[in-house]
Amino acid sequence: QVQLVESGGGLAQPGGSLTLTCAASGFTFDMYQMGWARQIPGKGLEWVSGISHDGRETWYLPSVKGRFTIPRDNFQNIVRLQLNDLKPEDAALYHCAKGSRWSYREVDSWGQGTQVTVSS
Repeated sequence: QVQLVESGGGLAQPGGSLTLTCAASGFTFDMYQMGWARQIPGKGLEWVSGISHDGRETWYLPSVKGRFTIPRDNFQNIVRLQLNDLKPEDAALYHCAKGSRWSYREVDSWGQGTQVTVSS
């Protein structure tokens, strides 16, 4: 049974940082692409970042490129999203996603989400 458990959300000031962690279990982690998407009420789901199975390829939403990074640890079955220089528009519910072997956007499992709030 696939499980994705996110943690690390919370309140940060503009310009601050947070690290989101997604702990995965129930599948062969290093065979699948992983991604992070965020949900803002009334705005739908927005893909933030994705990473290949081996970590060699990454993709970022243009508005977060240079501020967010998506490292993965295939020994600990963890994918993180490091959020730096946070802006109020980054506030959202962030979900971890298990993709397919070929695309992080071909999702078959989602985590429950972790809330990020950005406010002074």
